[in-house]
Amino acid sequence: VQLQASGGGLVQAGGSLRLSCAASGRAFSSYDMGWFRQAPGKERDFVAFINWNGANLHYADSVKGRFTIFRDNAKNTVYLQMNSLKPEDTAVYYCAAGGAGTGRYHDWGQGTLVTVSS
Repeated sequence: VQLQASGGGLVQAGGSLRLSCAASGRAFSSYDMGWFRQAPGKERDFVAFINWNGANLHYADSVKGRFTIFRDNAKNTVYLQMNSLKPEDTAVYYCAAGGAGTGRYHDWGQGTLVTVSS
């Protein structure tokens, strides 16, 4: 599946952004989806997970209570709503798709840059 992430940009601390990840193909509703991020000079970290039907969600401790992952299978899109943004949230954000229940991601989007100013 091809993934196209969008919605990044520059925002002040305390602000909000919504990232989108549009997927090609008709199998989107069978994929688990994840969001990851990579800050400058750091490794890529897990941010959020949603299973194929949206019933199972997981978040990194650093974003719990501030970020929300959700999906619209009719639109082949997964979203990441980010509120109360902090400068440490600055990173390139990537979406990824994986087989349902496998715990593995086989396709990645190109990334979208989020910059949070203090």
